[in-house]
Amino acid sequence: MAKIINIAIFYFVFLLSLVCISLIIIILSPFLSTRTLQYIGKAWILFVLKNLKLLCGIGWTIKGIENIPSSPFVMASNHQSPWESFFLQTLFIPTSSIMKKEILIIPFFGWAISRLKPISINRKLKLASLKKVIEVGGERIRDGYSILVFPEGTRKKPEDGIGKFGNSCGLLATNESVPIIPICHNSGKFWINKSFNKKSGYICVVIGKPIFGDDPKKLTKETRSWIEKTYSEIS
Repeated sequence: MAKIINIAIFYFVFLLSLVCISLIIIILSPFLSTRTLQYIGKAWILFVLKNLKLLCGIGWTIKGIENIPSSPFVMASNHQSPWESFFLQTLFIPTSSIMKKEILIIPFFGWAISRLKPISINRKLKLASLKKVIEVGGERIRDGYSILVFPEGTRKKPEDGIGKFGNSCGLLATNESVPIIPICHNSGKFWINKSFNKKSGYICVVIGKPIFGDDPKKLTKETRSWIEKTYSEIS
């Protein structure tokens, strides 16, 4: 019973603070740079994750943080839960995340996210979405942004391992001559996707060394292979 109460308190704090931070970002967006707004968002994300640890017993460990460059890159990660969607945005600022367009119409949260320069796509229009990622993503990289990509497209259950990768991360990295930073984690074991329940423990996040290449398919394959191998070691 105590566990259920703590989870309920976490969601109450999470949702209340989400509305508050969304309003702050929306109101301040005409006056502050995207970089500054993202730093405000980062502070909120860390607040939420610290409450997640305090109330639900879910912490995290990171290996390879030194592999994060000081210049723009493509961040490619496996996808299991909402946890990494939040956390990975704290690793480099500014970052532009690729996300489905439906998120941007969510009251408060979506409106605030739209002020942080995401790249919204229509998953049903695969070719148009890929073209948009390459064009807009390239512009963002040249403006100093890193790009956060979940090449699997949708969240996978932890027991299903690593799914098939789309080629957008390889195309974007080769077109802009920047590296892919592969990231692997097991967040879905603890923040269970589409479930009220939470399982206490430590999420393991491993950040790989930069992967360079001039062949998009080969680069994507190498990235997936590293994530798949690393996942087998931490899952």
